Amino acid sequence: MSLLGIAIATAMAAVFLVLVALHLAGFLKNPYVGLLVFIALPLLFLTGLALIPAGAWWTARRRAHHGGTPDWPVIDLRQPRQRTIALAVIALTAVNVLIVALAANGAVHAMESNAFCGQVCHTTMEPQATAHRVWPHASVSCTQCHVGPGAGSFVEAKLAGTRQLFHVVTGRVPKPIPPPSQLIQPARATCEGCHWPDSFHGDVVRVVREYAADEANTESSTTLRLHVGGGSRRLGSGSGIHWHMNLDNRIDFIASGEREEVIPYVRVTDRQGQVREYFAEGTTRDQVAGKPVRRMDCMDCHNRPAHTFDVSPERAVNAALADGRIPRQLPFVRREAVNAVRESYQDKQAALKEIAQRLTRFYDERGGVDPAMVRRAVAATQDVWATNVFPAMRVTWGTYPNHIGHVDSPGCSRCHDDSHKAADGKVISQDCELCHTVPE
Repeated sequence: MSLLGIAIATAMAAVFLVLVALHLAGFLKNPYVGLLVFIALPLLFLTGLALIPAGAWWTARRRAHHGGTPDWPVIDLRQPRQRTIALAVIALTAVNVLIVALAANGAVHAMESNAFCGQVCHTTMEPQATAHRVWPHASVSCTQCHVGPGAGSFVEAKLAGTRQLFHVVTGRVPKPIPPPSQLIQPARATCEGCHWPDSFHGDVVRVVREYAADEANTESSTTLRLHVGGGSRRLGSGSGIHWHMNLDNRIDFIASGEREEVIPYVRVTDRQGQVREYFAEGTTRDQVAGKPVRRMDCMDCHNRPAHTFDVSPERAVNAALADGRIPRQLPFVRREAVNAVRESYQDKQAALKEIAQRLTRFYDERGGVDPAMVRRAVAATQDVWATNVFPAMRVTWGTYPNHIGHVDSPGCSRCHDDSHKAADGKVISQDCELCHTVPE
């Protein structure tokens, strides 16, 4: 047994060191390489090391069982042979420690990479990983938002990951995966690393472009001047949408419902320390007593900052037309693209194939169109579908609502509905111009 352990440990050490060198040289790109090099091989290496003393213990136990007398070895460093053996043991121990240290460090880095989070459990995490790659936070690693600072958060995250791996192996993964708030660290540990809460943004002009389902794909635009605002202790009480995040304005609330979209209770504490409590219509103090109260932060409105999905085929295709990804010059392209991505498909391969066939056939029958432009439209329409719909995880249009705004999800209206009323009769206003000008 000890000899087998030596053989396993030696072989795994050699393979590990070779693969580490190849990995550092950039020859190994597959996301599964981290699992092999820094987890599987070190586990086999440690198994080999464990077999060595296990074999010695088994031998001593067998000898004792047959009446032999266990005897401790005599170490005499005055003898050259024993000095050689001692130096060899020390050197091999140092090598073992180095290998284990390299493996532990590599395992930590491998498990914190976006490739590990998004591609190792490919089907399960494909929606989140795909959305992450195509939105502005693509350069932010998963662990920056999902793992807090300190050893405690690291251990907690790995325990959660072990539980999730068990769910994957046993086929108990919920479909679609719900977005529990406890998997996201507070904004002060994530968002505020880049986005300074004291900053004042003033007004921001936003133009929303939409397209008709006619031959010319007629464009209409809506212009909004968003009162983003801001504020801080230095600048005063603040204004606009980011008044909510002013450091001197504290907002606490209770959320309920499957997606926590129902907010029956809101408590506002202003810079003077005055407190006003708002209750949704039909809600009493007794009904919310004892329920967990949360302090509002960035994530309560920006709930999909790194994993955003389009809420509908129309919105997704409009965005692709506005960006120029789908060429607007193609007649009826908006109508045909929306109809193509709205269909239900068995899987990704079937979807991409049928979308291509549908659009190609439509323009072949019309004639007189540029084939290169049709290919662009096909590729962009396939991308629109593939970044929003994932049949294997039952993710489709609107599965994950975005709380920015109030058109496609309750968003702002969860509180700003003129129905949340305080004891003095004051309500949380639904006045549109609190946040933006009248749409033009």
